[in-house]
Amino acid sequence: MRVIAALAVCLVLAACAQPPAVPYASDERVTASAYREPGPNTLTVFTMVSNRNGKGAHSALMINGSQRVIFDPAGSFVNERVPEQEDVLYGVSPAVLKGYKSAHARSTFHVVSQTVEVTPEQAAVALRLATTNGAVPRAFCTSATTGLMQRVPGFQAIESTMFPTRLMEQMSTWPGVVEEKYYEDDAGDIVEGVAGIVLPD
Repeated sequence: MRVIAALAVCLVLAACAQPPAVPYASDERVTASAYREPGPNTLTVFTMVSNRNGKGAHSALMINGSQRVIFDPAGSFVNERVPEQEDVLYGVSPAVLKGYKSAHARSTFHVVSQTVEVTPEQAAVALRLATTNGAVPRAFCTSATTGLMQRVPGFQAIESTMFPTRLMEQMSTWPGVVEEKYYEDDAGDIVEGVAGIVLPD
């Protein structure tokens, strides 16, 4: 049974894989690209969900604190216009956020966003943890995301899991959560999706 369970994890998380090599952005570029979305401090869990069987393929965490970043552990989103350091995407402006969702959504997958308001202190802890976590091994995206969230004050109740939809189910019952679903009907994979993104100068 343990072998079968292990194989199931591998199959479910096949899309949560190491991306192509991306140039490590300089600290200067990261600082220059910093963006903060106006409004409250928030944490947003992204789950990429199969339109065929409802299973999850990837988890990521967007943090809107002193700046807005996406902790994209073992993610496949690589765009030369979006600076990245060890699985953290910086400069997440509205255009970059739209591009991130668009790259993952296609005829076979949609993106679920679950957002909760947090205090500036909680956002600061999450941002620090994301930027010091380091790159995440293949297939450990949800494990890394839950591990980070458990260390944010107030989120200790988040249970560790390897399955994206199990994290999504936990977040669906979180007080004050706002959930959105994003669909596109194009074919192809995330590599083609990223290639089709047009970001403003």
